[in-house]
Amino acid sequence: MKETKYVWMDGKFVEWKDAKIHICTHVIHYGSGVFEGFRSYKTEKGSVFFRLDDHIKRLFNSAKIYRMEIPYSFETIRDAVIELVKKNGLEEAYVRPIVYRGYETLGVDPFPCPVNVAIATLLWGKYLGDEALEKGIDVMVSSWNRMSPNTFPAMAKCCANYGNSQLIKMEAILYGFVEGIALDAFGFVSEGSGENIFAIKDGKIYTPPLAASILPGITRDTVIVMAKELGIEVIESMMTREFLYLADEVFFTGSAAEITPIRSIDKIKIGEGKRGPITAKLQKMFFDIVEGRIPDKHNWLTRI
Repeated sequence: MKETKYVWMDGKFVEWKDAKIHICTHVIHYGSGVFEGFRSYKTEKGSVFFRLDDHIKRLFNSAKIYRMEIPYSFETIRDAVIELVKKNGLEEAYVRPIVYRGYETLGVDPFPCPVNVAIATLLWGKYLGDEALEKGIDVMVSSWNRMSPNTFPAMAKCCANYGNSQLIKMEAILYGFVEGIALDAFGFVSEGSGENIFAIKDGKIYTPPLAASILPGITRDTVIVMAKELGIEVIESMMTREFLYLADEVFFTGSAAEITPIRSIDKIKIGEGKRGPITAKLQKMFFDIVEGRIPDKHNWLTRI
């Protein structure tokens, strides 16, 4: 991650070093914030955002679940993202908007606190490593489960939810893996610490449904659409961990991770132990879309 020059904070562009909040800000103590993460890509015709409106819509949805009234319109946030990337002179960027409870009181009750909004742009390479997209990664099934239904809302991209993600990630790293796969409260496959997961078996693609305590990923949705266009059946169903072991291919998806193959789980080789042909086909189609090599049939790209 590399710093950029400006951050947008509550309607103003401030220098990176001045983008600060008070130590008693509510979000620091209680995780009372929601956020998004998405990328812009360089193409021959200039830079583009990938599914910008869908990410901003999910930001507003996350805030709604947590009863946070964003004090800016959808259009204001959208325009701020575009202007920030321009102002920072970035051809490619990772964008991180956050809506958070600000400085007022340290009680658990968040309502007295103002709702603040900030947007940062980062220079961020491949989330799971430069070689991961081609060679795949080694992962483990975590001892930590995803949240149970009616505890934390998995459909909100909330800061507090990522305490769980950190436990999954740290455990995986300490055991020598790149990433962890969490099971849901009932023992079925859920997702990675920050990625959705897909498995391919006998030419069909399987992925956990929303009921498995997953975030409704935008890259996940993109893969489902692309697979159907390629004539590949996609099945949303509960999956056991051993189903992953026996799959022909497994891969993660996410705005940061993009489409990353998994070559082993719990030291069990998946398929041939490398990126499989269907994963490679989906990867190519994804990057051809976001980098402008094939037509954008779904209006997923927003030119900067």
